[in-house]
Parts: sequence; structure tokens; C-alpha cells
Amino acid sequence: MPQGLPLQDRLFNVWTASILVLALAAALITPAFAQDATPGRSAFAILLEWTPTLAKGFGFNVLISILSMAIGTVLGVGLGILQVSPLRPVRQVAWVITQFFRNSPWLVLLFYCILLIPFQIEVFGTKIPFPGWVKAVIGLSLPVMAYMSEYMRGAILSIPTGQWESAESLGFSRGQTLREIILPQTIKRVLPSWMNLYAVLTMATPLVSIVGVNDVMALTRAALSAEGRVDLLIPMYLYILCWFFLYCYPISALTRWLERKYSVKL
Repeated sequence: MPQGLPLQDRLFNVWTASILVLALAAALITPAFAQDATPGRSAFAILLEWTPTLAKGFGFNVLISILSMAIGTVLGVGLGILQVSPLRPVRQVAWVITQFFRNSPWLVLLFYCILLIPFQIEVFGTKIPFPGWVKAVIGLSLPVMAYMSEYMRGAILSIPTGQWESAESLGFSRGQTLREIILPQTIKRVLPSWMNLYAVLTMATPLVSIVGVNDVMALTRAALSAEGRVDLLIPMYLYILCWFFLYCYPISALTRWLERKYSVKL
């Protein structure tokens, strides 16, 4: 039976790819430094100076991705279960919701949430603010919900029907069968796709800068504007690209390993 790559090989692949990307980025950035004829600070010194600010922005991107993934996962699991409901109207409504948000452009959903969700709502006399980043989290959680719903539907339907019949013969209700027998088995089947979706979501978070959220991309543009240096354009964006790669590539590598690990057991 095929097994996943040994741990040392997986780590070697991750570090090798990371080093190659960093080397490529360095090769692209170096000419920009060499051609810097602007008096004053070097491009490298400016990058170092802005690193703490950009790191805060990148951390905000990660926070948005985690919150969006958490909300989308919870809603998606529920919606996926509804897609396999024995009640046909429930299945149809859940399917329509899933397909609508799954096939909608993420940027359009972001604009939809930014423009249509009020800046604050009043509940029993208490005003609850909705800043732009909260709206962005909601906007990104909607497609995550749809994809997670489809993953759950497929995972549940992949369970042999004999397990449902055996549970029913033992007196389990449908809810008990789902909770105690079916759902625990779906976790390992959904996990690789879930992790891959999180990596994709993280790489999509720079979209929030378009709708006015001060993430790493917005702060990068602010830094470029403040410095007024054309030669910083390529180095600074490549710098941010490396951050996203170093964060997302290990997730993708682990996803591939999990797919190999569980593929023979599905």
C-alpha cells in the first residue's frame, strides 16, 4: 500500500521550494537595488524600515483569513448536511444557496457586503458597529461556506449506504447516525480540501484592500506613496509575495501529503 513521503523528505521539499523562491526573488530584486540612483537611503534599508508596518498588515490578512475560514466552515458544514436531507425542498434550497455563492466572483461578494451591510445596526437601543474589515470577513466567508458545503455533501455521500442501514437497524435516529457514525468519517475526507481552500482564501485576502481595508497591500501602496520611489515598486511587491508564499506553501505541501495518506482509505 502506498504511503506518504517520509517526514524528512517532506521537510526537504518545503525548504527547497522556499529557498528557490527566495533566491528568485533576490535575483529579481538585486537589479532594482543596483540601478538605484536616488540619493539618500537604499531600497534595502527602506524595505527593512517598513517591515514592521507591513508585517502588521500581513498579520491582519492572516486574521481575516482565519475568521472567514472559521465562519465559512461552520456554515458550510450545516449547509452540506442540509444538501443530503431526506426532505426534497430542504435539499433544493441548500443546493441553490451553495451553487449561487460557489459560482459568484469573490470580489463582487466583497463589494456586495461593503455596500449593502450598514455601518452599524441598533439592537435593543445598543448600536453595534460594522467596520469594513468585518464586512470583508463576511464577504469572504460566503464562498468558503459554499465550497465547504459541497465538500461535506460529497464526503457524506461517499460513505457506504450500508452504514446508514446498519445504524437504522440498531435503532439510531438519522441525527444520531450523522453525529456518531457518518460525520467522524467525513473529517479525514474533507481535511485535505479544507486546507487547500484555506490556502486559496489566504491568497485571496489582498482583495480586501480594494474595498478599503488596510491590509498588507493597502499598506504597501501607502509605503510606495510615502517614499515616492519608482525603484521600490518591484522589490516591495516581491517582498510581500514571498511572505504569502512562505505562509501558504507549507499548507499546500501538507495538503498533498494528507491526500496521499488518506486516498487508499477512502
